[in-house]
Amino acid sequence: MLICRDALRVSECLGSSILRREKTDHRAGVMNGTLIAGTPIAVDFWNIRKAGQARLFFLSHMHSDHTVGLSSTWNQPVYCSPVTGQILHLRLKVAKQWIRPLEVGDSHVVALDEIGRKTMTVTLIDANHCPGSVMFLFEGYFGAILYTGDFRYNANMQQNPVLKNSKLINLLYLDNTNCHPEIILPSQEQATEQIKKLIRDHPDHQVKIGTYNLGKESLLVELAQEFHTWIVVSPQKLELMQLLEIEDVFTSEEGAGWIHAVDFSEICKETITIWNQNHPTIAILPTSRPRKSLENFDLQVENYLKRGRVSIGTE
Repeated sequence: MLICRDALRVSECLGSSILRREKTDHRAGVMNGTLIAGTPIAVDFWNIRKAGQARLFFLSHMHSDHTVGLSSTWNQPVYCSPVTGQILHLRLKVAKQWIRPLEVGDSHVVALDEIGRKTMTVTLIDANHCPGSVMFLFEGYFGAILYTGDFRYNANMQQNPVLKNSKLINLLYLDNTNCHPEIILPSQEQATEQIKKLIRDHPDHQVKIGTYNLGKESLLVELAQEFHTWIVVSPQKLELMQLLEIEDVFTSEEGAGWIHAVDFSEICKETITIWNQNHPTIAILPTSRPRKSLENFDLQVENYLKRGRVSIGTE
Protein backbone atom coordinates (compact mmCIF):
# COMPACT_ATOMS: atom_id res chain seq x y z
CA MET A 1 0.00 0.00 0.00
CA LEU A 2 1.23 3.46 -0.96
CA ILE A 3 0.86 6.32 1.54
CA CYS A 4 0.86 9.85 0.13
CA ARG A 5 0.83 12.85 2.48
CA ASP A 6 0.80 15.65 -0.11
CA ALA A 7 -2.48 17.45 -0.72
CA LEU A 8 -3.95 16.32 -4.05
CA ARG A 9 -7.29 15.92 -5.69
CA VAL A 10 -9.03 12.54 -5.73
CA SER A 11 -9.11 12.38 -9.54
CA GLU A 12 -5.34 12.91 -9.57
CA CYS A 13 -4.94 10.02 -7.13
CA LEU A 14 -7.04 7.29 -8.68
CA GLY A 15 -6.28 8.08 -12.31
CA SER A 16 -2.51 8.14 -11.94
CA SER A 17 -0.40 5.52 -13.69
CA ILE A 18 2.99 6.66 -12.37
CA LEU A 19 2.66 5.98 -8.65
CA ARG A 20 5.55 4.13 -7.08
CA ARG A 21 4.83 0.45 -6.53
CA GLU A 22 5.43 -1.10 -3.14
CA LYS A 23 5.17 -4.69 -2.02
CA THR A 24 1.89 -5.84 -0.50
CA ASP A 25 2.04 -8.97 1.63
CA HIS A 26 -0.66 -11.49 0.73
CA ARG A 27 0.55 -14.41 2.82
CA ALA A 28 -2.06 -16.19 4.92
CA GLY A 29 -2.24 -14.74 8.41
CA VAL A 30 -0.46 -11.51 7.49
CA MET A 31 -2.53 -8.46 8.34
CA ASN A 32 -3.01 -5.65 5.83
CA GLY A 33 -4.37 -3.13 8.34
CA THR A 34 -3.60 0.48 9.18
CA LEU A 35 -3.63 2.70 12.26
CA ILE A 36 -4.08 6.26 11.00
CA ALA A 37 -1.64 8.37 12.98
CA GLY A 38 -3.02 11.28 14.97
CA THR A 39 -6.56 9.91 14.86
CA PRO A 40 -8.56 7.23 16.72
CA ILE A 41 -9.17 5.45 13.39
CA ALA A 42 -8.08 1.89 12.59
CA VAL A 43 -8.86 0.27 9.25
CA ASP A 44 -8.62 -3.52 8.84
CA PHE A 45 -6.58 -3.59 12.05
CA TRP A 46 -7.75 -6.06 14.73
CA ASN A 47 -4.98 -6.32 17.30
CA ILE A 48 -6.35 -4.51 20.35
CA ARG A 49 -3.06 -4.74 22.26
CA LYS A 50 -1.26 -2.87 19.48
CA ALA A 51 -4.10 -0.51 18.62
CA GLY A 52 -2.92 2.33 20.90
CA GLN A 53 -5.41 5.20 20.91
CA ALA A 54 -7.63 3.64 18.22
CA ARG A 55 -11.29 3.31 19.22
CA LEU A 56 -13.03 3.40 15.83
CA PHE A 57 -12.54 0.21 13.83
CA PHE A 58 -13.43 0.05 10.12
CA LEU A 59 -13.54 -3.04 7.89
CA SER A 60 -13.07 -2.48 4.15
CA HIS A 61 -14.03 -5.99 3.01
CA MET A 62 -14.06 -9.61 4.07
CA HIS A 63 -10.95 -11.08 2.44
CA SER A 64 -8.95 -12.98 5.03
CA ASP A 65 -5.81 -10.81 4.82
CA HIS A 66 -7.93 -7.90 6.04
CA THR A 67 -9.59 -9.73 8.94
CA VAL A 68 -6.56 -11.19 10.75
CA GLY A 69 -7.35 -11.04 14.48
CA LEU A 70 -11.09 -10.55 13.98
CA SER A 71 -13.16 -13.38 15.50
CA SER A 72 -16.30 -14.23 17.45
CA THR A 73 -14.67 -12.83 20.62
CA TRP A 74 -14.42 -9.30 19.17
CA ASN A 75 -16.24 -6.83 21.44
CA GLN A 76 -15.79 -3.41 19.81
CA PRO A 77 -18.01 -1.70 17.22
CA VAL A 78 -17.04 -2.54 13.63
CA TYR A 79 -18.04 -0.05 10.93
CA CYS A 80 -18.50 -1.54 7.46
CA SER A 81 -20.91 -1.82 4.54
CA PRO A 82 -24.19 -3.73 5.09
CA VAL A 83 -23.06 -6.61 2.86
CA THR A 84 -19.72 -6.92 4.68
CA GLY A 85 -21.60 -6.88 7.98
CA GLN A 86 -23.73 -9.84 6.90
CA ILE A 87 -20.69 -11.83 5.81
CA LEU A 88 -18.82 -10.89 8.98
CA HIS A 89 -21.57 -12.39 11.12
CA LEU A 90 -21.92 -15.49 8.92
CA ARG A 91 -18.24 -16.31 8.51
CA LEU A 92 -16.52 -15.07 11.66
CA LYS A 93 -19.52 -15.14 14.01
CA VAL A 94 -18.95 -11.60 15.23
CA ALA A 95 -22.02 -10.70 17.31
CA LYS A 96 -24.53 -8.47 15.53
CA GLN A 97 -24.47 -6.05 18.46
CA TRP A 98 -20.93 -5.01 17.45
CA ILE A 99 -21.61 -4.62 13.72
CA ARG A 100 -22.38 -1.04 12.61
CA PRO A 101 -23.46 -1.17 8.95
CA LEU A 102 -23.14 2.11 7.05
CA GLU A 103 -24.87 2.64 3.71
CA VAL A 104 -22.56 2.95 0.72
CA GLY A 105 -22.62 6.35 -0.96
CA ASP A 106 -23.96 8.21 2.07
CA SER A 107 -22.01 10.40 4.47
CA HIS A 108 -22.25 9.40 8.14
CA VAL A 109 -21.39 11.40 11.25
CA VAL A 110 -19.38 9.33 13.73
CA ALA A 111 -18.35 10.43 17.24
CA LEU A 112 -14.60 10.58 17.76
CA ASP A 113 -14.88 10.46 21.55
CA GLU A 114 -17.15 8.71 24.01
CA ILE A 115 -19.38 11.73 24.65
CA GLY A 116 -19.73 12.85 21.04
CA ARG A 117 -18.09 16.24 21.58
CA LYS A 118 -15.87 15.72 18.54
CA THR A 119 -17.17 14.12 15.36
CA MET A 120 -16.04 13.25 11.88
CA THR A 121 -17.78 12.39 8.64
CA VAL A 122 -17.13 9.08 6.90
CA THR A 123 -18.35 8.25 3.41
CA LEU A 124 -18.28 4.73 2.00
CA ILE A 125 -17.47 4.37 -1.71
CA ASP A 126 -17.88 1.20 -3.74
CA ALA A 127 -14.38 -0.28 -4.23
CA ASN A 128 -15.36 -2.51 -7.18
CA HIS A 129 -13.34 -5.36 -5.68
CA CYS A 130 -15.66 -7.98 -4.14
CA PRO A 131 -19.17 -7.98 -2.63
CA GLY A 132 -19.36 -5.40 0.14
CA SER A 133 -15.91 -3.90 -0.47
CA VAL A 134 -15.60 -0.16 0.09
CA MET A 135 -13.20 2.75 0.22
CA PHE A 136 -13.43 5.10 3.20
CA LEU A 137 -13.29 8.90 2.97
CA PHE A 138 -12.73 10.34 6.46
CA GLU A 139 -13.20 14.08 7.07
CA GLY A 140 -12.59 15.87 10.35
CA TYR A 141 -10.10 17.96 12.32
CA PHE A 142 -7.34 15.94 10.61
CA GLY A 143 -8.41 17.06 7.14
CA ALA A 144 -9.53 14.61 4.46
CA ILE A 145 -8.18 11.05 4.41
CA LEU A 146 -8.97 8.56 1.65
CA TYR A 147 -8.34 4.88 2.38
CA THR A 148 -8.93 2.80 -0.74
CA GLY A 149 -8.43 -0.69 0.65
CA ASP A 150 -8.30 -3.22 -2.17
CA PHE A 151 -10.04 -1.73 -5.19
CA ARG A 152 -10.32 -2.16 -8.94
CA TYR A 153 -10.01 1.18 -10.66
CA ASN A 154 -12.15 2.15 -13.60
CA ALA A 155 -12.71 5.55 -15.19
CA ASN A 156 -16.32 5.70 -13.96
CA MET A 157 -15.02 6.15 -10.42
CA GLN A 158 -14.10 9.72 -11.26
CA GLN A 159 -17.80 10.40 -11.92
CA ASN A 160 -18.75 9.33 -8.40
CA PRO A 161 -20.23 12.42 -6.70
CA VAL A 162 -17.92 11.98 -3.72
CA LEU A 163 -14.77 11.62 -5.81
CA LYS A 164 -15.74 14.08 -8.53
CA ASN A 165 -15.68 17.23 -6.43
CA SER A 166 -12.70 19.53 -6.02
CA LYS A 167 -11.97 18.45 -2.46
CA LEU A 168 -8.30 18.06 -1.59
CA ILE A 169 -7.08 14.83 -0.02
CA ASN A 170 -4.52 15.41 2.73
CA LEU A 171 -3.62 11.78 3.26
CA LEU A 172 -4.07 8.93 0.81
CA TYR A 173 -3.75 5.22 1.57
CA LEU A 174 -3.70 3.63 -1.88
CA ASP A 175 -3.81 -0.02 -2.87
CA ASN A 176 -1.19 -0.11 -5.64
CA THR A 177 -0.77 -3.88 -6.00
CA ASN A 178 -0.72 -3.69 -9.80
CA CYS A 179 0.04 0.01 -10.21
CA HIS A 180 3.00 -0.27 -12.54
CA PRO A 181 3.33 1.05 -16.10
CA GLU A 182 4.49 -2.37 -17.33
CA ILE A 183 1.32 -4.09 -16.08
CA ILE A 184 -1.49 -3.59 -18.58
CA LEU A 185 -4.78 -5.19 -17.59
CA PRO A 186 -7.79 -5.56 -19.87
CA SER A 187 -11.25 -4.69 -18.69
CA GLN A 188 -13.18 -7.26 -16.69
CA GLU A 189 -15.46 -7.73 -19.70
CA GLN A 190 -12.53 -8.45 -22.02
CA ALA A 191 -11.00 -10.92 -19.60
CA THR A 192 -14.32 -12.71 -19.11
CA GLU A 193 -14.53 -13.18 -22.87
CA GLN A 194 -11.01 -14.65 -22.82
CA ILE A 195 -12.13 -17.20 -20.24
CA LYS A 196 -15.20 -18.09 -22.27
CA LYS A 197 -12.97 -18.69 -25.30
CA LEU A 198 -10.68 -20.94 -23.27
CA ILE A 199 -13.66 -23.02 -22.24
CA ARG A 200 -15.04 -23.19 -25.79
CA ASP A 201 -11.61 -24.35 -26.99
CA HIS A 202 -11.85 -27.33 -24.62
CA PRO A 203 -15.42 -28.57 -25.26
CA ASP A 204 -15.00 -32.01 -23.70
CA HIS A 205 -13.31 -30.83 -20.52
CA GLN A 206 -14.55 -30.14 -17.06
CA VAL A 207 -13.61 -26.71 -15.77
CA LYS A 208 -12.20 -25.74 -12.39
CA ILE A 209 -12.21 -22.02 -11.52
CA GLY A 210 -9.92 -21.09 -8.64
CA THR A 211 -11.56 -18.56 -6.29
CA TYR A 212 -11.06 -17.11 -2.84
CA ASN A 213 -13.80 -17.29 -0.24
CA LEU A 214 -15.27 -14.11 -1.70
CA GLY A 215 -15.09 -12.67 -5.19
CA LYS A 216 -15.51 -13.70 -8.85
CA GLU A 217 -19.28 -14.14 -8.37
CA SER A 218 -20.15 -12.11 -11.49
CA LEU A 219 -17.73 -14.19 -13.56
CA LEU A 220 -19.29 -17.43 -12.35
CA VAL A 221 -22.82 -16.20 -13.09
CA GLU A 222 -21.78 -15.21 -16.62
CA LEU A 223 -20.24 -18.64 -17.23
CA ALA A 224 -23.37 -20.40 -15.97
CA GLN A 225 -25.54 -18.35 -18.31
CA GLU A 226 -23.20 -18.67 -21.29
CA PHE A 227 -22.77 -22.45 -21.06
CA HIS A 228 -26.16 -23.34 -19.54
CA THR A 229 -24.75 -25.26 -16.60
CA TRP A 230 -24.87 -25.16 -12.84
CA ILE A 231 -21.78 -23.89 -11.06
CA VAL A 232 -20.79 -26.50 -8.48
CA VAL A 233 -19.50 -25.02 -5.20
CA SER A 234 -18.88 -26.17 -1.64
CA PRO A 235 -21.81 -26.11 0.83
CA GLN A 236 -20.11 -23.20 2.62
CA LYS A 237 -19.83 -21.15 -0.59
CA LEU A 238 -23.42 -22.00 -1.50
CA GLU A 239 -24.54 -20.60 1.85
CA LEU A 240 -22.66 -17.39 1.08
CA MET A 241 -24.18 -17.11 -2.41
CA GLN A 242 -27.64 -17.46 -0.90
CA LEU A 243 -26.87 -14.81 1.72
CA LEU A 244 -25.73 -12.41 -1.01
CA GLU A 245 -28.90 -13.22 -3.00
CA ILE A 246 -26.85 -13.83 -6.11
CA GLU A 247 -28.60 -15.35 -9.10
CA ASP A 248 -29.61 -18.98 -8.57
CA VAL A 249 -26.97 -20.73 -10.68
CA PHE A 250 -25.06 -22.42 -7.86
CA THR A 251 -25.34 -25.90 -6.40
CA SER A 252 -23.36 -28.06 -4.01
CA GLU A 253 -24.51 -31.25 -5.75
CA GLU A 254 -21.54 -32.97 -7.34
CA GLY A 255 -22.25 -33.95 -10.94
CA ALA A 256 -24.99 -31.37 -11.41
CA GLY A 257 -22.70 -29.19 -13.49
CA TRP A 258 -19.34 -29.35 -15.27
CA ILE A 259 -17.96 -26.00 -14.11
CA HIS A 260 -16.67 -26.07 -10.52
CA ALA A 261 -15.61 -23.15 -8.36
CA VAL A 262 -12.87 -24.53 -6.12
CA ASP A 263 -10.60 -22.99 -3.51
CA PHE A 264 -7.68 -21.11 -5.02
CA SER A 265 -5.21 -23.37 -3.19
CA GLU A 266 -6.59 -26.47 -4.95
CA ILE A 267 -5.21 -25.34 -8.29
CA CYS A 268 -1.81 -27.00 -8.25
CA LYS A 269 0.10 -29.59 -10.24
CA GLU A 270 -0.99 -32.50 -8.05
CA THR A 271 -4.73 -31.83 -8.16
CA ILE A 272 -4.74 -30.98 -11.87
CA THR A 273 -3.01 -34.29 -12.55
CA ILE A 274 -5.57 -36.21 -10.44
CA TRP A 275 -8.52 -34.44 -12.08
CA ASN A 276 -7.22 -35.35 -15.53
CA GLN A 277 -6.83 -38.99 -14.56
CA ASN A 278 -10.59 -39.09 -13.99
CA HIS A 279 -11.76 -36.73 -16.73
CA PRO A 280 -10.13 -34.21 -19.09
CA THR A 281 -10.01 -31.02 -17.04
CA ILE A 282 -8.79 -27.46 -17.38
CA ALA A 283 -8.09 -25.20 -14.42
CA ILE A 284 -8.38 -21.42 -14.65
CA LEU A 285 -6.87 -19.00 -12.16
CA PRO A 286 -8.25 -15.46 -12.46
CA THR A 287 -5.38 -13.77 -10.63
CA SER A 288 -2.27 -11.69 -11.16
CA ARG A 289 -0.26 -13.48 -8.53
CA PRO A 290 2.27 -16.07 -9.74
CA ARG A 291 1.66 -19.57 -8.44
CA LYS A 292 4.77 -21.39 -7.23
CA SER A 293 2.81 -24.64 -7.15
CA LEU A 294 2.46 -24.41 -10.96
CA GLU A 295 6.08 -23.64 -11.76
CA ASN A 296 7.68 -26.01 -14.28
CA PHE A 297 4.24 -27.42 -15.09
CA ASP A 298 2.75 -27.68 -18.59
CA LEU A 299 0.91 -24.37 -18.39
CA GLN A 300 -0.52 -21.85 -20.78
CA VAL A 301 -0.60 -18.28 -19.54
CA GLU A 302 -3.19 -16.34 -21.50
CA ASN A 303 -3.74 -12.86 -20.08
CA TYR A 304 -5.12 -10.92 -17.15
CA LEU A 305 -8.49 -10.91 -15.40
CA LYS A 306 -9.51 -7.98 -13.20
CA ARG A 307 -6.29 -7.56 -11.25
CA GLY A 308 -5.00 -10.83 -12.50
CA ARG A 309 -3.69 -13.39 -14.88
CA VAL A 310 -5.87 -16.04 -16.45
CA SER A 311 -3.87 -19.25 -16.22
CA ILE A 312 -5.01 -22.53 -17.67
CA GLY A 313 -3.44 -25.77 -16.60
CA THR A 314 -3.96 -29.10 -18.41
CA GLU A 315 -2.34 -32.47 -18.23
